[in-house]
Amino acid sequence: MPSRSVAVDPAQVRAAVLAVAQWLRDETTPKPARSELAAAVRLSARALAQAAPGSSVEVRVPPFVAVQCIEGPRHTRGTPPNVVETDPRSWLLIATGLLTFADAADRGLLSASGSRAPEVAHWMPLVRP
Repeated sequence: MPSRSVAVDPAQVRAAVLAVAQWLRDETTPKPARSELAAAVRLSARALAQAAPGSSVEVRVPPFVAVQCIEGPRHTRGTPPNVVETDPRSWLLIATGLLTFADAADRGLLSASGSRAPEVAHWMPLVRP
């Protein structure tokens, strides 16, 4: 896993998301290769952490990545008080603006616990396909 000091290249994020964009727009198309999906999820989540640095919210997209973001109170042990968790496809839909954070929450596609977790929505979309 790259350290926090390694900058995420926006061109790499865009390329990774474009590699899975057809599947994001049409779920009936074949699912992308695991490596393509992992790259899109990891790079987009790390782009969020770069755009909104901090440690007050943890964004989890199992099995690929977990990042901390958004300035504010820092947690140091155990489960963070502010967590957003979702599946890879829902994450990418939110990160690309094809689905809003609020709609994903309303549809049960993500869980957002803690008072600061919904602040992630402010940073979306990260990239447009």
